[in-house]
This record gives sequence, structure tokens and C-alpha cells, in this order.
Amino acid sequence: MSDNAPRGHVVLVHGGFVDGSGWQGVHEALKDDGYQVAVVQNPTISLEGDVAATRAVIDAQPGPVILVGHSYGGVVVTEAGNHEKVAALVYIAAFAPDKGESVNTLIADPPPGASVPPILPPVDGYLLLDRDKFAAAFAGDLPLAQAEFLADSQVPWGLDAAGGAVFTPAWRTKPSWYLVATDDNMIPPPAQRAMAERIGAQTVEVAGSHAIYVSQPAAVADLIKQATTA
Repeated sequence: MSDNAPRGHVVLVHGGFVDGSGWQGVHEALKDDGYQVAVVQNPTISLEGDVAATRAVIDAQPGPVILVGHSYGGVVVTEAGNHEKVAALVYIAAFAPDKGESVNTLIADPPPGASVPPILPPVDGYLLLDRDKFAAAFAGDLPLAQAEFLADSQVPWGLDAAGGAVFTPAWRTKPSWYLVATDDNMIPPPAQRAMAERIGAQTVEVAGSHAIYVSQPAAVADLIKQATTA
């Protein structure tokens, strides 16, 4: 590891509809504690492209990496985590697919009464969330003005990203951690718990919305630190 990162190297991968700037609080918490942190700006056009963008950032790190994904970013890290530099995976309210699974397959059959993300019909191959329902679905524990900014600055999410299937799930060979957001209205908490259990992750539960990486950066950073010291 490089001298300027005595605690280790962390790579953060955002999910759909947002960009990497939401990681700022987590980034600051980790940097303040001596970690070197890189944020992937994955284009979210296709899973293949996002895995390539993530692998390029991992390549640039001088030491072993803890790879962290939020939401759809969990699909990205599940594939990109096979990189030889990746020591562990951390899922933050994230999809954790098995071989052949995608976001589309994981959300295809929601349990009765589960919240359903307000995804609008695709336009020109891209998806967006209903702006008027964004705050309640994605960011219910953020100040309204901040949630509205996220709604207004949405990144269109490609159908090839939502439908991209994992070939080789890295969690089968790498240790994993999972943070369940208990007030999540995008990925139902029972689904998060089931995925965490299936991958054998060390799991914590934190009260927060799908945007928990924005609203509770200290809790998210704490779990990442656990993975780096294990």
C-alpha cells in the first residue's frame, strides 16, 4: 500500500439515476481516517461499460482494494470484484445478484405490499424515476431541497445496465459485507436481507432511506472500515 493511504484503498461505485457526487460524505469520513478513496463515475449505460469503468479505477490503485457498491452499483461490483486487487466487497442497500441475474430479474416479482420504484416507461433506451415521487422513494430522510436536487439532476439509466446479467459473482470467492437500509422504498428491506444472507455477508441494519449513503455517511463508512480491517 502507498504511504499516503496507511489504512487502505477504497473504491466507491454509485447506482442508477445518480452520479458519484453522492459519496462525498462517505469519502470525507474515510479520508479523515487515513484511507485513500476513489469514486467511480460509471456511465450507467450498460453493465459491461460500468464494469470496465470500475476496473479502470481499480487498476489505478497501488494496493489491495475494498470495493463498495450502492443499489445498482452492487451489480457492478459483483462482476468487477473479480479483479485480482479486490480484497472484499461492501454492499450498501444494493443488489447482490448471482450468475445470470440482473436488476430486472431481481425486481421482476415483488412480494405483496412491497414498495415499487416509480420508474417511468423507457424513452430512447433510458429510464428515469418520476420526479414527483423521487423524494419519497429514493431519499425520504434527506432535506426536501436536497432530495429535489437529486430528482432534478437524475442521470438516465440505460436499459442495458438494468438488464445486464452477472457472469461471475465475485462474492463467491471474496468476503462480503452488507448494509440494510431499513426504511428503503426502492429495494425492500426484506429483499436486501435475503440477498445479504444468500451471499454470506456480514450484515448491519441502519435506519435510513435508499439514499443512506448520503444521509448516513458515518454509518456507511463504519461498515467499510470493518471490511478493511477484517
